[in-house]
Amino acid sequence: MNFESLLSDRLAPALEAVAGHPVDPAVRASPHADFQSGAPLALARELGRAPREIAAEVAARADLAGLAEITVSGPGFLNLTIGDDLLAESLRLTGADQRLGVPATAAPERIVIDYSGPNVAKEMHVGHLRSTIIGDALARTLEWLGHDVVRVNHLGDWGTPFGMLVEHLVDLGGSGDHSIRDLTAFYQDARAKFDTDDDFRTRARLRVVALQSGDPLSRDLWQRLVAQSERYFLDVYQRLGVTLGPDDFAGESRYQDDLPVLVAELLAQGLLTESDGALCAFPDGFTGRDGDALPLIVRKADGGFGYAATDLAAIRHRVGTLGADRLLYVVGAPQRTHFEMVFAVARKAGWLPGGVTAEHLGFGSILGADGKMLKTRAGDTIKLAELLDEAVARATAPAIGIGAIKYADLSGDRRGDYVFDWDRMLASTGNTGPYLQYAYARIRSLFRKAGTGPGPVTVTEPAERALALTLLGFEPALRAAAGQAEPHRLAGYLHDLAVAFSVFYERCPVLRAADDVRASRLGLAELTARTLHTGMFLLGIETLEEI
Repeated sequence: MNFESLLSDRLAPALEAVAGHPVDPAVRASPHADFQSGAPLALARELGRAPREIAAEVAARADLAGLAEITVSGPGFLNLTIGDDLLAESLRLTGADQRLGVPATAAPERIVIDYSGPNVAKEMHVGHLRSTIIGDALARTLEWLGHDVVRVNHLGDWGTPFGMLVEHLVDLGGSGDHSIRDLTAFYQDARAKFDTDDDFRTRARLRVVALQSGDPLSRDLWQRLVAQSERYFLDVYQRLGVTLGPDDFAGESRYQDDLPVLVAELLAQGLLTESDGALCAFPDGFTGRDGDALPLIVRKADGGFGYAATDLAAIRHRVGTLGADRLLYVVGAPQRTHFEMVFAVARKAGWLPGGVTAEHLGFGSILGADGKMLKTRAGDTIKLAELLDEAVARATAPAIGIGAIKYADLSGDRRGDYVFDWDRMLASTGNTGPYLQYAYARIRSLFRKAGTGPGPVTVTEPAERALALTLLGFEPALRAAAGQAEPHRLAGYLHDLAVAFSVFYERCPVLRAADDVRASRLGLAELTARTLHTGMFLLGIETLEEI
């Protein structure tokens, strides 16, 4: 039961009657009562009245019968206390519901989430971590809420880099059977040759044409590169515990046949302008540092297509073919302007109609202890597989190491940077993944010792009440995380729940209590375990029965 929402709905008419216009009740959980509203304080200056006087009038007008008691406190706060019987009944209903009192959405959307997006023939590195973890948590959460989620792993698998790499493989004898580490080294060698060898540069460019024209040898080597890379990506995803699968791969190559048609449509609508031989769109409102209009290059001067063209074609496909209602792009913050320009052009072209939303969900960087981008001691980019190896080696169990990495990423606002600190992440106390896993394992251990099941919940002790109210806050936390694409709201809730359970466990003996009290407290423990399990699943963090 969403008490914040219910209390807000009941307080709103009283506040409007006092203020003469709609007022946000701003109901929040409070240490001074179950919930509290500070709305009267915000109205004091506007109405020219003392906030306690306003609060008293609102309290007198509010119809909270059967829901809560209301009192005025301090300078003019409204303290709201839920009735004991209603609290117990709410817990009973939540416990009886497989979905913990969270109904599936009544208005499901088809949501396409673009996340992870590594490059073929290159090892995944720490820079791919945030997109993969954040995107997967959002995909899980939105899907659990009843939306039709389409996961898209937009691979970099086309263009000049692959002309270089295929030509280099031809020079090496034409074999495509190599490990991902071999391919990474080959790519580096091919790039070095491309930059220094005129003959190789010419051959690589011709190889791009051959690849795009369907030359059998070029296509065969390219397809082997893609297949080997996809097997490697899937192995990393399996280790990381994310839900991306083989059907979710959608490389840039998928859209190549659409690009000439896309350019023709944009030209016909007058949305492209030639600039230094390139065809560019100039969406309104985007300017560079010099104040000049900022171009979105759709077709380059040499006739090739860049990221903008592929991203536009992807939107056209995701809306027109996949039928998306909402597009989410989990891509680093530096790409914000690029995506805003792409969305603006797509809207102008009619590929993003009014009923469809497109959002760039940017995120910050992972920093080292020195406050700079996380690197190896030699200054190289950290390979993702090596990071996972170290997490497993440092932790008491693989699930704890992986969970620690994921929770460290998801527990802070995605827009901010965070410092990668092994000791803090793996600590069993504090706001960490292992703390949640230990809390869940402690409850499972409690039931193994109890030998009896839970019973109806009654709430009498303050620690029981605090835990009960926290349990009933699952739905608002979950909907806030999904609605605002902010997984840290769910992560923070789960930490609060684990803390509330820890206080309850210390202050309210379970196994030594009288039979009816014991059964009630086991009921609270069981509901806590279920809520932790569900919430951690939605974040992609594995629970352990014992640690």
